[in-house]
Amino acid sequence: MEIKRNGSQPSGKGPAEYFTGNVRLDAPFSGQEPARVGGAIVTFEPGARTAWHSHPLGQTLIVTSGLGWAQREGGPIEEIRPGDIVWFTPGEKHWHGATPTTAMTHIAIAEKLNGSAVDWMEKVTDEQYLARGHQL
Repeated sequence: MEIKRNGSQPSGKGPAEYFTGNVRLDAPFSGQEPARVGGAIVTFEPGARTAWHSHPLGQTLIVTSGLGWAQREGGPIEEIRPGDIVWFTPGEKHWHGATPTTAMTHIAIAEKLNGSAVDWMEKVTDEQYLARGHQL
């Protein structure tokens, strides 16, 4: 058994190549092989979001605070709130983040396939981000 105590790991900044706006990564975790699971607590300040991306084995988000948006390619932008659990299927292109006026925090969980848990793509443009209610 391993316990990582709250506050024992420094917060990190979401890399600018994968995120737009201010994003904080806390409490990263990763299972030891043969386990493949990993994740982190991710906080998006208002207007912040991920780039488009997918996960080879899917991803689960558990929203813990604030108000956010999530979108899969070809679908509308969906509102996500505390207590919501979001599942993206393997290979599903998507993004997620805060709304323009409200921060959002979620726990992100994904498994690695061949050493990788995520495939990053292009950034979500401001036009795509602000197209609430429209399918892109």
